[in-house]
Amino acid sequence: MNHVSVVTSQNIAIDYDVAGVGERIAARMIDYAIFLAIYLFFLISAGSLGLIDNSGYIILLIIFGVLFVFYDLLCETLFNGQSIGKRVLHIKVISLDGYQPSLGQYFLRWLFRFVDFTLTLQVGGLICAAVTPNKQRIGDLVAGTTLIKTVPRTSLDAVVFKPQIQEDDYVPLLPEAMQLSDQEIALVHEVISNFNKSGNDMLIYKMAMKVRETIGVTIPEAMDELQFLQQIIKDYNYLTSRTDRSTGLV
Repeated sequence: MNHVSVVTSQNIAIDYDVAGVGERIAARMIDYAIFLAIYLFFLISAGSLGLIDNSGYIILLIIFGVLFVFYDLLCETLFNGQSIGKRVLHIKVISLDGYQPSLGQYFLRWLFRFVDFTLTLQVGGLICAAVTPNKQRIGDLVAGTTLIKTVPRTSLDAVVFKPQIQEDDYVPLLPEAMQLSDQEIALVHEVISNFNKSGNDMLIYKMAMKVRETIGVTIPEAMDELQFLQQIIKDYNYLTSRTDRSTGLV
């Protein structure tokens, strides 16, 4: 599985899975189906009410044709890199540098749809996305973009709300972990998951330094940065579970 690195607001690089060819096709089919359904609805409704003549049908077709041509550009620009189909499939357009694409990148990507789909009869974009490392069609290569999966590999519930430790005699080594939020703990867990897959220990080091500064503690001498982050998650899970039980939420 290919990945694209995205730099978070905490200056930590997180790898996201690149969307596959099948997901691209499925998202496109959903967009096609939505347009067809809306067009048929207006066509049948206007026809049954006698509100449109033969020339009106042609005008309606032209209007929907223009909307369809500009659909991807408008959606991706206005909705953070997603059309309706992409949103349903949980994928989005992103710049290869990890940031949201610029308007120019969206425009280039849209402009080369003519090459990817019209000029090559849908084959050019399909082949290019299948053979390139980051699953990019021609428009993506020119614009420096690709599609990533927006669903995290680990759910927040699995990270935060299922504590691994429930022994009454357990004493948290780092009770300051409670200063962190659910989202920050989820980020710590994601960094560890990415380290296990990529072996990039710089991710662990940066995350450990950020957590240490945030909660104001010193990493114990017997621990390395990875063990420190694992201990933070362990203590956070235990402390939050104790809080929930004391308030009757478990």
